[in-house]
Amino acid sequence: MSELLRVEGVRKSFGAVAAVCGVDLHLMEGEALSIVGRSGSGKTTLLHLLAGLEEADAGHIFYRSRDIVGLDEESLALWRRREVGLVFQFFHLIPTLSALENVAFPLYPERIAPAKRRERAVVCLDQVGLAHRATHRPSELSGGEQQRVAIARALVHQPSLILADEPTGNLDTKTSDEILTLFGRLRADNGLALVIVTHDEKVAAVADRTVHMTDGRIDQ
Repeated sequence: MSELLRVEGVRKSFGAVAAVCGVDLHLMEGEALSIVGRSGSGKTTLLHLLAGLEEADAGHIFYRSRDIVGLDEESLALWRRREVGLVFQFFHLIPTLSALENVAFPLYPERIAPAKRRERAVVCLDQVGLAHRATHRPSELSGGEQQRVAIARALVHQPSLILADEPTGNLDTKTSDEILTLFGRLRADNGLALVIVTHDEKVAAVADRTVHMTDGRIDQ
């Protein structure tokens, strides 16, 4: 198994507040890693740095040996669109679009024929068990179903890495368990690497490895 992601000495501050303080981290191809910490520990900022949504003040983030720190916004957007799937606590679905249209949405910037785009979206909805809800809008779906749509959307461009920020934070216990089981199945089926940021040790337990974050640092 080869290394997918390596973080070296990454720092990020917001004014006088040091959110991430010299973090070192690695992730192997197909591995699941949980980053656990209390609110304000810096874990979400770290996830945003890994996704290129925040710019590091210092350090390096190597994705398959390519340092994404310092890439311009266009290059970052292209890298993210092709390599990374993002899943958030809040589903961020477009309310006027159907589940199928929400899943297909990330493919619109790509040169993909409409029929192929639809086909890939249907496959991803089927992977999360929602092919039968393809025409429904977010307001017609439960919280768990909306998160499944969000996961399908994260999968549609066939990424190697899923970054999930408190993916069960807005769900009840039963639905949370279903989503975590789904992550496990998708990893097995697709060979995905996964980073989950959470404050919940139960959620963290689905990963192969867990690190804890306190005051912007990974605990040693």
